[in-house]
Amino acid sequence: MTGPVGSTEPDDWQPLLRDLEARRGDARAMGGAERIEARRESGRLNARERIDALLDPGSFVELGALVGAVHRGVTPPAPADGLVGGHGLIDGRRVVVGSEDFTVMGGSIGIGTHAKRIRLASLAGQEGVPLVMLLEGAGERSQNAFERYPYSPNDLQVLARNHGRIPMVSVVMGPSAGHGALTAPLSDFVVMVEGASLFSAGPALVRRATGEEVTAAELGGTAMHTTLSGVAHNAAPDDRAALALVRRYLSYLPSHAGGPTPPVDTIDGGDTGPRALDGILELIPADPRKVYDIRAVIELMADAGSVFEVQPAFGRTIVTALARLGGRPVAVVANQPGYKAGAIDRDGADKATAFLESITPFRIPVITLADNPGVMAGTQAEQSGILRAAARMYLAQSRVRAPKLAVALRKAYGFGSSVMAMNPFDGQTVVLAFPGARLGAMPAEGAQEVAGLDGNPELVLQHSELGGAYSSADTMAYDDVIDPRELRDALLDALSLAAERPRGGPRGRGPMGGGLTRGGPR
Repeated sequence: MTGPVGSTEPDDWQPLLRDLEARRGDARAMGGAERIEARRESGRLNARERIDALLDPGSFVELGALVGAVHRGVTPPAPADGLVGGHGLIDGRRVVVGSEDFTVMGGSIGIGTHAKRIRLASLAGQEGVPLVMLLEGAGERSQNAFERYPYSPNDLQVLARNHGRIPMVSVVMGPSAGHGALTAPLSDFVVMVEGASLFSAGPALVRRATGEEVTAAELGGTAMHTTLSGVAHNAAPDDRAALALVRRYLSYLPSHAGGPTPPVDTIDGGDTGPRALDGILELIPADPRKVYDIRAVIELMADAGSVFEVQPAFGRTIVTALARLGGRPVAVVANQPGYKAGAIDRDGADKATAFLESITPFRIPVITLADNPGVMAGTQAEQSGILRAAARMYLAQSRVRAPKLAVALRKAYGFGSSVMAMNPFDGQTVVLAFPGARLGAMPAEGAQEVAGLDGNPELVLQHSELGGAYSSADTMAYDDVIDPRELRDALLDALSLAAERPRGGPRGRGPMGGGLTRGGPR
């Protein structure tokens, strides 16, 4: 922020400026040359290198570098108090960033660090810019027990207030425990580097508290959190790959709720115009009992190279992704017939709910691709709470105030159709179906027994299903039945229709307007 100290300053200023420069140098030294070199030899970035890799070159402006520079109570001076923070640019847009420094007291949180975390989170919310936290720390510093806390509220309260106002991202880049670890589940998007760990209490504390012997990887490793718990969304092989995921994720989102979406020229290009999906008929079998991978359909439908799958290893009955269509960011929620036939289970519903809740405040259009045999059935599914999870997913999609574009591909039975936004007159910009889409309360194969009908009504039920899309179109439950090859162009037309939608959402009165009156965050 100032030039180097030299002979041009008046004599009475020189001692003060030299002292300032010395203190800044101490902060930049982090945990010392030996610890920094040890990290370099292990192939890992230090706290400042991580910020440099995340932000546009030369754009970082540090705040709070002198926190921890004063000896207070029982805590010795600590460079930047173990947390490097400030603001900078990602693709030319401002973000606030904090990076825990494991070389300084294990990245633990001291009294000064608490103040800095509060300041960074508050500043991001106040100025309406994304907040990115790079986590590798031991949680509360033990010396805090001997200090008086001067700050309230804590940063977790500020993060809660920021929710739905700005995008918040966490990257777990090493061991993260205690208070610092709670930043991740309060974020919209969480990346974990391979070998990192995230838990409320580490293996040693677990052993003392419960007697359980467990490794860090078993307790809170990257694989566990991205496949079993769902606490983390995406995994990355190393620091730089994780930070690249953050840059890409933020490229789809406005800087704050109600803000403009990023211009297309800040990301990779690709085709953005209309085109027929000539290969889609080979990707989707007409027989609804045959499996296929919906991800290939999404890739074909979206602008080339624009699909970013969120949480790919968890809740695999549903695919959630960000993408671009005609250069415009969209969110995609799609059933996955390639896994459990696409039946919606608890994890899939929970994933979709969290995804929809995270993007709803930012008014990104939502495309739903329905192809499911319904909500998962059976004792295990019921005991898992599938009804509650599916109901929460239904609430999440019904609260979307951005344009909703719903498509029935081959089948959508019972509540499995409602959670996928196949509800007429519920604020959708367009509702489409492919020919042959089978609809109804349940598949015809099981409906005869449940209905208790005499004779052999199966053929009648099957015929009703096969005509379901046209029957629904006859009552405007579907706006159109389309050739699958027309899917991209039909969605582009719908996005064009919604391009001038008022920021508060469509408003109106009348018997069909009830679902359209509530505006989203502004």
